[in-house]
Amino acid sequence: MSNLLVDTFHVAWGDLMFFKHNFLNILVMSIMSPLLYLIAFGYGLRTGETDIGVSYVAFVIPGIAALSSLSSSFSASATRMNVQRLYYKSFDEMMMCPLSLSSIVLGKCVLGLMRGLLSCFLLYALGLFLAPELVLSPLIIICIIVSCMTFSLLGVAVALLAKSHQTMATLNSLIILPMTFLCGTFFSVSSLNPVFQAILYCLPLTHASEIIRGAALPDYIDFPWISLAVLIAFAAAFFAIDVYLLKTKKI
Repeated sequence: MSNLLVDTFHVAWGDLMFFKHNFLNILVMSIMSPLLYLIAFGYGLRTGETDIGVSYVAFVIPGIAALSSLSSSFSASATRMNVQRLYYKSFDEMMMCPLSLSSIVLGKCVLGLMRGLLSCFLLYALGLFLAPELVLSPLIIICIIVSCMTFSLLGVAVALLAKSHQTMATLNSLIILPMTFLCGTFFSVSSLNPVFQAILYCLPLTHASEIIRGAALPDYIDFPWISLAVLIAFAAAFFAIDVYLLKTKKI
């Protein structure tokens, strides 16, 4: 276990230095999109209370936090790794080092995890002032970490599958864009037709939205433990796919 952690740190070192030296730029990029979503959807399109008895702002902030965990974690890990593979070729050199595949996968997830956490917690800290219904608890922290880790692992898988920068953009449009607006970030999935509900519950962002909203509004929503288990299962599946792609040299 100690060797895995040490190797993971070694793999992540370059990305950690990138995060450190570009912190201000990353900070601006991490908070800009969530703020625009909050202004446009939280204040621009709808006001008043929802059917669960909270303001729409309080309802939508956990959804935007889930969306931020997707966009920030996915883009950070996928874009950085894609550039390292296809442009600098530094990822191929790292593959020749005596490192376990698990440590490589986990190490390449660190940048996405950190950027996702930064984006989510900045937004949620702002949300605590804007919506008194929201609460801060260990459970909300756990949910955000699980969500960021899941989408960071997904970003690694997409970066390993992409054969060019154009393929990367196409996969981003096919995977990220639909989930952004369809997975209960701005509305309640339970209000939809059961057929559409079944489809949306096959997507990880739906479960991320459910658990973050449930942890943020415990007085109004029962926490969906099943969704937490499903999201952890998604993370395990993405991790297994990443290891498989590295093991079979399909990079």
